[in-house]
Amino acid sequence: MKAKNILLTLSLSTVLFVGCAKTPVKTPQVTSPQTKPSVTTPNVVTTASIVDNAAAFENAISSKGTWIIAITKDLAINKDLVIEGEFKNGKKDTAGKDIIQRKIALYAQDQNKTITARYTLTAPKLTFKSPMGSIEHGTFKGDLYVSASNFKLIDATVDGNIYFTTAESKSTFKIDATSKVTGKQEMKK
Repeated sequence: MKAKNILLTLSLSTVLFVGCAKTPVKTPQVTSPQTKPSVTTPNVVTTASIVDNAAAFENAISSKGTWIIAITKDLAINKDLVIEGEFKNGKKDTAGKDIIQRKIALYAQDQNKTITARYTLTAPKLTFKSPMGSIEHGTFKGDLYVSASNFKLIDATVDGNIYFTTAESKSTFKIDATSKVTGKQEMKK
């Protein structure tokens, strides 16, 4: 009986102390006014779009695509194509600035970067609006319109004409010794 009384007294005391204890008051934290950081969407995608069909190629060359588009087989697209957008290739120049580049890779390579296959892209018209663009190591069949500066043909063939839409696009165009154009190279607005 004494044990029951002691146990009951201890239980009631515990409940009383716990129930009557002061609960801590939460004070709001004082925060200084902050400016929202601006949200920027980088136009850099440093991975390649490796494509084997027209829909994937068209998506990859859009302004929401990637800096390098590599086809894995000959591809024929029966409509005019436009390559647009400014892309960074993930590298820096000697001054530490991002390098702008847009490349159409018409080839396959092994782990040693040796070219193992060359492909042909066919379209009635391909307009290049991305700066620092290039077509490399394969063949484009159709007419190429260059609207951006510093466009290059690197070990590539254009089986058609090249039309420059600005004086700057024509004056900054580069073609290496292994590249060729079967048609005209002229201004056309």
